[in-house]
Amino acid sequence: MGLLSRFTTFVKAKFSALMDRAEDPNETLDYSYQKQLEQLQNLRKSIADVVTSEKRLELQQTQINAQIEKLDGQARAAVQQGRDDLARLALERKATLQQQLVTFNQQIDQLKAQQAKFVDMESRLRARVESFRSQKEMVKASYNAAQAQVKIQEAVTGISEEMSDVNLAVQRAQDRVVSMQSRAQAMDALIDSGALQEVQMLGPGQDDIDRQLAQISTKSQVDDQLAQLKSQVQGNLPPPQAGQARELPPSGSQGALPPPSGGEPA
Repeated sequence: MGLLSRFTTFVKAKFSALMDRAEDPNETLDYSYQKQLEQLQNLRKSIADVVTSEKRLELQQTQINAQIEKLDGQARAAVQQGRDDLARLALERKATLQQQLVTFNQQIDQLKAQQAKFVDMESRLRARVESFRSQKEMVKASYNAAQAQVKIQEAVTGISEEMSDVNLAVQRAQDRVVSMQSRAQAMDALIDSGALQEVQMLGPGQDDIDRQLAQISTKSQVDDQLAQLKSQVQGNLPPPQAGQARELPPSGSQGALPPPSGGEPA
C-alpha cells in the first residue's frame, strides 16, 4: 500500500469517526423523511403534468374530430353539386386529419399508461413515507429515552464531562483544605516550641550563630542582674544608678549580715 493510499485511508477513518460523533440521529431521520416527502411531491407534480398533457391531446382530438365531420359534410355537398374536385380535396384533408387523429390516440394511450404507472408509484411511495414517519417517531423516542437514561446514569456515577469537572474542582478544594490544615498545624507547633518567636527576633542580616551569641549575652546579663539583686538584699547595698551595673565583690568577701535594728549582738 502506497503512502498516498495510507494517508487517504487515515483521513477517511478520522473524518468518519468525527462525523459519527457529530451526527445526530434525530436530525438524520428528519432529513431522510423530508427528502422522501420531496420525492413524493415531485412524483405528484409529474402526475399532474401527464394529466395536463393528456387533456391537451384530448382537446386537440376533439377539434380534429369536429374538422373531420365538417370535411365529410363538405365532400357530400360537393358531390351533390357535381363538384367532384372539391369533394376530392375535402376527402384528402379528411384523410390527413384522420392520420393525425390516430397519432393523437396513440399518444393519449401512452399518457394514460404513464399516468397509471405514476399513480401506482405515488400510492406505494406514500405508504412507504407514512411507514417511515411512524418508524422515525418511534426511533426518535427510543433514542431520546436512551440519551436521557445515559445522562442520568452518568450524573449518578459521575462519569459525565460536567460531573468530571465538578469532581476535579471538589478534589482540588479538598487538597487545598488539607494543605492549609497541615500548614496551620505546623505554625501551631512552631509557636508552641518557641521557634517561630526566635525566628521573628532575628534582625536583618542575622543568622543562627548571631542568634545563639545574642542568647548567651542575654543570659549573662540576666545572671549579673540576679547576682546584684541578691547582693543588695543580703548586704543592704544602695541600688545602682540607672544605666550602671555595679561590680560585685569577690566571692567570700561579702560581710556578715548586720543584726536586726534594735537587737542584741549574738
